[in-house]
Amino acid sequence: MFAAFLNLSLTEFAPAQGAGDAPAPSRAILLETNPDSALTIALSQITGAPLTLAEAQAAALDQATDVREARGALMAARGAMRSEKGAFDPELFAEISRREADAPTASPFSGASVLRTKEQFASGGARVTLPTGTELTASMQTSRLETNSTFSSVNPQYDAAAALEFRQPLLKGFGPGAWGDRSAAVRQFEAAKARYDDAVARTRAVVEQTYWDLYAAERDLAVQRLLRDRAASFLDQAEKRGKAGIVGPSVVANARVFLSEQEQAVLDREEQYDRTSDRIGSLLGRRPASGQSRYRPIDNPPRDFIVEAEDSVVARAMVANRGLAGAERDVAAARSLARGARWNSFPQLDLFGSIGGVGLAGRGRDIVFGGDTLRTDVTGTRGDALSDAVDRSFPQWTVGARMTIPIGFRQGMGDHQRAKGELEQAEQRYLAARRSLEERVRAAHRDLVHSVKRLEAARMGVDAALEQARVGLLEYGLGKTTSFDLVRLGADVASSQQRFSQALVRTAKAVAELRWLTSSQDAAGSTSTGKTTP
Repeated sequence: MFAAFLNLSLTEFAPAQGAGDAPAPSRAILLETNPDSALTIALSQITGAPLTLAEAQAAALDQATDVREARGALMAARGAMRSEKGAFDPELFAEISRREADAPTASPFSGASVLRTKEQFASGGARVTLPTGTELTASMQTSRLETNSTFSSVNPQYDAAAALEFRQPLLKGFGPGAWGDRSAAVRQFEAAKARYDDAVARTRAVVEQTYWDLYAAERDLAVQRLLRDRAASFLDQAEKRGKAGIVGPSVVANARVFLSEQEQAVLDREEQYDRTSDRIGSLLGRRPASGQSRYRPIDNPPRDFIVEAEDSVVARAMVANRGLAGAERDVAAARSLARGARWNSFPQLDLFGSIGGVGLAGRGRDIVFGGDTLRTDVTGTRGDALSDAVDRSFPQWTVGARMTIPIGFRQGMGDHQRAKGELEQAEQRYLAARRSLEERVRAAHRDLVHSVKRLEAARMGVDAALEQARVGLLEYGLGKTTSFDLVRLGADVASSQQRFSQALVRTAKAVAELRWLTSSQDAAGSTSTGKTTP
């Protein structure tokens, strides 16, 4: 029975060429690709919901909490940037009011014992703040006044005024002091965008690595079940041979111990498989469908690849890594705030001025004062008053400077000191991110480079296990070994295949890690060779 089983394993691994030929690259994977192999049969008996890598990544990107959190941070950063940019948007303003008042008077020159006035007021214009801190305001206002005073020479009276005003900060509020918050908000948005992209890439990498862990866990379970089944067969045969007196009680006891060990190992592999499936289920945000308790991987890890030179990969990661780009944008944002805080720590010195005109119109009346009659030449409507104000028929202008010096400068200097401290923190975080990134890239690249040797060593292990099994069969036929030795040799063959699968998984995880760290679609593209480029 054991000889037949070992012959089956040898057939599954047997090369197509002669014994002296070099091993073919695909020789060590025939155990799981051969539809009649014991491993293939064991894999087919494992139940679970089938899952492809592309499906897992798509579901994780839709449900992953890290991606959603980064998306929320990006939305908040976009809103903050829009708000800060809005501070420099032009704005229109307008006001309309009406007022009526009755006021008792005691002066003989008021023109009435109870002075009644009705006033309508309207104003409007536009203002804008430039990134240099310059404030520009264009405004126009007009009013209509009616009164019952006999001494009012114009009733109703229309007044109008038009002006163009400016205020230019020369110290505090100038340049970076005005646009610092906006510039920082733009850089923070860029940092949030880079972090969101990095969260997407990181999630894809984590899902891929977990997927290959699931691939390895499934094959470990299948191999362990094979070993358990072989141990059960060995115990059955040992008991039969013990009853026949061919072997002693120690052989039966050894068989029971061996089976007990393999049963416990199967339970361990089952738990490992379920834990890995639960972990990928958490990433996907859903449990397996169709009443299944676990996921089953469908895709196979890449086996052949080309590895780029280490320094080239590191240099590309320093330029393209999105997480590092986010840290660099944080430094730029902190630097913008520090520059603005420096300018705003200065005293306030503003240059201001205005240029405009006024207008007056209305219905002129004759005023009798004592024995004299006073005539007013003012005529026209509200439009005439506005026209005079716009045409500057009666011009006005103002220019001046205003200074405010805080005693102690504590607020401005304190804000500047805080901004400088935050800038230094951002710079050190960026430096730490660069160092960590280089370390991780070199480690992942080293894994990928060594994977060529690791896979070749795993193939050699399979060859060695096959040769041991072949020699063991010959010795068993000559009576030099026992059936227990054949079981052990079969376990070595299965374990060598297990180690080969684990080497494949480790390689695939290194490829996924480099793809994320370099923010590239293919950090190590699939090719027909496994050699490294110079």
